[in-house]
Amino acid sequence: MAKRNYVIYLDESSKAGTFYSNFYAGALIKAEDRQPISEALAAKKDELNLFSELKWVKVTDQYLEKYLEFTEFFFEYVKSGRIRIRVMFSQNFHKPIGLTKEQQDLGYFILYYQMIKHAFGLKYCNPNALDRVYFQLLFDDVPHSSNKFEAFRSKLSNIPNLRDFEGSQIFIPKHGIAEIDSKSHTILQDLDIVLGAMHFRLNDLHRVKPNGSRRRGRRTIAKEKLYKRINKKIREIQPGFNIGVSTGTRNGYHDRWLQPYRHWLFIPKENRKDFAATKSSAPQVPT
Repeated sequence: MAKRNYVIYLDESSKAGTFYSNFYAGALIKAEDRQPISEALAAKKDELNLFSELKWVKVTDQYLEKYLEFTEFFFEYVKSGRIRIRVMFSQNFHKPIGLTKEQQDLGYFILYYQMIKHAFGLKYCNPNALDRVYFQLLFDDVPHSSNKFEAFRSKLSNIPNLRDFEGSQIFIPKHGIAEIDSKSHTILQDLDIVLGAMHFRLNDLHRVKPNGSRRRGRRTIAKEKLYKRINKKIREIQPGFNIGVSTGTRNGYHDRWLQPYRHWLFIPKENRKDFAATKSSAPQVPT
């Protein structure tokens, strides 16, 4: 039986937005691609004289052209399928109800668990269970105690034992689940940019103006330009892509595994509709 190995880099931005919150992202690559892709991305950074960590919050008009060029380079790997991106977020319109205090305290882990279990389409990665498929999970800067992360690692490693995965020959070894520093991993830095761009646009931050000003700031304009370039690259992969909804599966559920780029709008099973959290009810900001 053949063996396949994959690495999933994971990042999140739990900052609540006006309309959308709980942004999580992952980049899946083949284990054998990890080093060559990482080295190529790092070399591109050096070529552009981007020697510090790439982050969405650092995007300015001064560095915009370099970020645009780096984004073009990164998305060539996504377009080819060598890097597969998944972004998950919630909409404030769907307010979760009935959550226990424990569930609220562990929300970070619960949402990550749902994303890993569903967003990448892992249960569709091994048709007819012909191979043994292993996944390594690498998280950026887990903001919780080591004890909580240890319990989380145990739960993640048990996913292949769930009924939905029975007989799939999928494995998530506990020793392969770890926390890493994004400063040393360019792929995580790329995830931060994509995640930041989606949070920025879905929460209408491209419309924000400094207090007392009739015009938007230069940084806001630069970020909108970078978002538009990212959106353009996504649409080259997914024509007609809508960033605010779950990506469809026109070719069947195996698209969840195969497609290079997908979004998932996570809706809690138990929720109430909050119409005050919709864009139609928000004050309109002139552009």
